Amino acid sequence: MNKISLKTFLRKYPNSDACLEEIFNKRYPGGVDCIKCHKVTKYYKIEGRTAYSCEFCRTQIYPLSGTIFEKSSTDLRLWFYAMFLMIKTRSGISAKQLERELGVCYKTALRMFRQIRALMEENNGDLLTGDVEVDETFIGGKGQNRRYVWNGNEKEKQVVMGMIQRNGKAYLKHIPNVGKWTLLKQIQENISPKARVITDEWPGYIQLPQYGYQHEFVNHKETYVVGDIHTQNAENVWSNLKRGIYGVYRHVSKRYLQSYVDEFAWRYNHRLEPDMFEQLT
Repeated sequence: MNKISLKTFLRKYPNSDACLEEIFNKRYPGGVDCIKCHKVTKYYKIEGRTAYSCEFCRTQIYPLSGTIFEKSSTDLRLWFYAMFLMIKTRSGISAKQLERELGVCYKTALRMFRQIRALMEENNGDLLTGDVEVDETFIGGKGQNRRYVWNGNEKEKQVVMGMIQRNGKAYLKHIPNVGKWTLLKQIQENISPKARVITDEWPGYIQLPQYGYQHEFVNHKETYVVGDIHTQNAENVWSNLKRGIYGVYRHVSKRYLQSYVDEFAWRYNHRLEPDMFEQLT
């Protein structure tokens, strides 16, 4: 299937009922096993409602129940269009822009964004394997050296840790600091002990061999690549993340930073999918 374009999107989802039908088919791909008929039966859309009814016993089901669309008064097609915009813009799209695009109030646009980002949190507990690049970056504040506060006049920086499996997934975590115990905890929770961990020269990683990891590092004070030892994939992720935060969102609060990080991690993890929109809906 080709990547969905705006033209394809408008043709596939001409109204809210088409969006509801999409959700119904994804939630019940094998049909609905009716609790009263005790078999798979045909369910028909109830006119004017977000419900389906069994053709025999009239038992009703609500496909939106338990989803981010439940109890929302916003048109379902607007929800789908917001999701379409979020996966089509590689550096993200601001809630103010969504407000203008959808014709909703800012409060509604912000709520929609937060709900959609909740769908993008997908760390299912699988451990990263193979060659895994591990790095950290600092978000917020100004100045050339983002690890420290000079003269007490700069904003507090937030730390984001990245664990990127080459030719695989990326796990991005908002962590409180770059202390060795914080870093080791994240590595043990997300990376297989059989993996080869590649980092920079930061001392927080020096004890990795003691925990069974094969550890390679590159000294960024001297060079950035030594054979296949580098953190270039992690640097690529940081480039996209920072362009989005500083160029589009401008400011991200500490409270919601992880949800923004999840958005960029989701895009990276599904970058090779034929249609990212299908993965999100």
